[in-house]
Amino acid sequence: MGQLARGDLRWDVYLEIRPDDDRRTIWGRVHFTAGERHRESAWIFLEHTEKDVRERFNDFSAVELWALLDGLAP
Repeated sequence: MGQLARGDLRWDVYLEIRPDDDRRTIWGRVHFTAGERHRESAWIFLEHTEKDVRERFNDFSAVELWALLDGLAP
C-alpha cells in the first residue's frame, strides 16, 4: 500500500483483507515490514466490502500509521 519513512527508517506497509466465515463481512489488518522485521496489527477493520476496508485504510494519515506501528510489539 505504500511506505512510511522517518529519517533513515523505512517500513513497507501492506493491507491484508479476508472475508469472514459468513462471507457477509470483510476483515482487514495492517502489516509493516522493514528487512527481516515484521509487525502486524490486530484485525482492526470490519466492513461490508473490500472497497470499504481499503477506503478506511486510505483515511489513515502517515502520523496515524506511525502511531499504530509504534504501538505494536517489536
